[in-house]
Amino acid sequence: MNRRDALRYSLGAGFSALAYPVFSETKPVQARFTIGACDWSIGPAGDIKAFDVAKQIGLDGVQVSLNTATDHEHLRKPAMQQMVKDAARQAGVQIGGLAIGMLNQIPYKSDPRTEVWVQDSVDVAKALGVKNILLAFFSNNDLKNDPQGTKVVIERLKAVAPKAEKAGVVLGIESWLSASELMAILDAVGSPAVKVYYDVCNSTDMGYDIFSEIRTLGKDRICEVHLKENGYLLGQGKVNLPSVRKALDDINYTGWLHIEGAVPKGKPMLESYIENNKTVRSLFV
Repeated sequence: MNRRDALRYSLGAGFSALAYPVFSETKPVQARFTIGACDWSIGPAGDIKAFDVAKQIGLDGVQVSLNTATDHEHLRKPAMQQMVKDAARQAGVQIGGLAIGMLNQIPYKSDPRTEVWVQDSVDVAKALGVKNILLAFFSNNDLKNDPQGTKVVIERLKAVAPKAEKAGVVLGIESWLSASELMAILDAVGSPAVKVYYDVCNSTDMGYDIFSEIRTLGKDRICEVHLKENGYLLGQGKVNLPSVRKALDDINYTGWLHIEGAVPKGKPMLESYIENNKTVRSLFV
């Protein structure tokens, strides 16, 4: 092959590569963390406009409320489930999880109505395609120093756990309890479908060593994480986020990090959440 033929061959091979590109079979790398926010933090609880707001902020998803003070049915209604799925699809934002914040007002530990809510939430989670359901244990539903209430909750979780297991759904306890108190509940229930929903700010407020607690609980007992501050932007309050990242690395946690609160007094929510999102993405990449 002379020089002119060699050049002609090289050019031909190059154009062929452009016309018939070779596609790699390598799958895209899955991000370790997915960043979302609670619907009640970026708007009224249960408002489907939260997906459009999340898109403006640059979030990956929204943690949605099962029900509200004015509508105890809400996402238990198939029509509303479809509206949420449509809103998420139109905004290009994921449904990042389900939460039952109403348990703070109408407690799971004492009100029989809530047993149906939690049972139904498993069906709702499955319909929405989410894996984790936050069960809130604050205010009227607080379990701290309440052995009788804790006993009731354990029995109710035992009753719903088989259904959750079958659906591939996890019920996450968010509370004022310490890691050791939470592990006692999980051990008593004895189901992989009941775990801890860990809020780094709540546990910091209680004086717990959150980094030690995260490592003690481990990825097998923590289903999801709230990144929160009360009255501060993330990274400017009491929670040491780089150390949170290190602790999550140590337990190989992957999954949702939902931003809650973190709006300073007098600062607009949208502006605050755009900053919070940037802070989280700079640390959890």
